[in-house]
Amino acid sequence: MTRILIAEDEPRISAFVQRGLESAGYATIVIEDGLEALDAVLAGDIDLVLLDVGLPGMDGFEVLRNLRGQGSAVPVIMLTARTSTRDTVQGLDAGANDYVPKPFKFDELLARVRSRLRETTPTGPVSIVQGDVTLDILSRRATVNGREVDLSAREFALAEQFMRNSGQVLSREQLLSRVWGLDFDPGSNVVDVYVRYLRGKFGHDRITTVRGAGYRWE
Repeated sequence: MTRILIAEDEPRISAFVQRGLESAGYATIVIEDGLEALDAVLAGDIDLVLLDVGLPGMDGFEVLRNLRGQGSAVPVIMLTARTSTRDTVQGLDAGANDYVPKPFKFDELLARVRSRLRETTPTGPVSIVQGDVTLDILSRRATVNGREVDLSAREFALAEQFMRNSGQVLSREQLLSRVWGLDFDPGSNVVDVYVRYLRGKFGHDRITTVRGAGYRWE
């Protein structure tokens, strides 16, 4: 049975989420402390984490950075009352798979849980190769001409989208939905910023700007 860790220090919220998830057929465990949550995930047997930002012991951002720093790829959905774009970007850059602001509707949260759990089962090739660029999906490594390139979790996800759809124009809205998993302020330039990062690591000519439409991997 799929096991979900609820790292939340507000009993009212954790009990509400726990009841809903168990009614949907998931096994759950509730932990109210950040350090304890980190230890539980690293111990294994957790399929997904619902992670509150404002945890005692260690806040959610630090828990997430420690998880990713120690090689854990478990899907993490952050739950938080902080709704600024800056906080959202900080969570996603730290390696979160999704970011849900409080208050939230449980049906939407459940849909996001199902979506993230589906992503943990690879449905495509283990490696994606386009010319001299290779992405190893399982090890999360990228190489150019055999030389390893260091990518953040979000850079890797963006590169994966481009390489899986080589030659196709991807709009900013598509990339926001597929890579960041939520709707940003239409005025946000986060996609453009990350495209610039990838060009600096893979070469400027690999990603073409299609004016008024988006970007294309050549």
